[in-house]
Amino acid sequence: MNASPKVQNTMSISSSSPQNPSLILASTSKYRRELLERLRIPFEVISPKVDETPLTGESTLELALRLAHAKAAAVAKEHPHTWVIGSDQVADLCGAAIGKPGNFERALAQLQLMRGQTVIFQTALCLMKGDTQTTLCVPTEVTFRKLSDSVLEAYLLAEEPYDCAGSAKSEGLGISLLESIKSDDPTALIGLPLIALTGLLRDAGFAIPSKT
Repeated sequence: MNASPKVQNTMSISSSSPQNPSLILASTSKYRRELLERLRIPFEVISPKVDETPLTGESTLELALRLAHAKAAAVAKEHPHTWVIGSDQVADLCGAAIGKPGNFERALAQLQLMRGQTVIFQTALCLMKGDTQTTLCVPTEVTFRKLSDSVLEAYLLAEEPYDCAGSAKSEGLGISLLESIKSDDPTALIGLPLIALTGLLRDAGFAIPSKT
């Protein structure tokens, strides 16, 4: 996870639709953007300015929920009449947060630490508009295989997953490092729980799939 404040940036993904309310994804993540595009509804992307530094004594679940809410709130403050999605993910190994490695050396150290272990990926989601908001978290249990350093190094050189918490992209070659995945929402591990989000969006008045 990147603890530094993000730079404000607005990008139009699609034109507005008369069938659905306005929607903003408060995120800098290309993975969340790509996941939300699967729902085929118009939305914009705005990068929230949020300090992601954990608070003293804060659990990984509390951190994920707080940051998802903070990201949505940061954007909703400037767009009070628009639905805003905030999301955050924290990888938890025995109660300790595992963040984005940033480089090969830290990624290798993460994978060495996690091999043969089960990591809980806490993926939090917040949908907000004005004073209306819902915040929830979808956990995913991921068990890593016991693999040699040479296998881990080969994976990192092939995929370079340095912007990924836990250093293993399950949607890519990282799946080969995993022994099992347990979750009620399969896209939560990638960064955005679409099953949970679809339910929230429908309750908010979005048509999914959109009528042609």
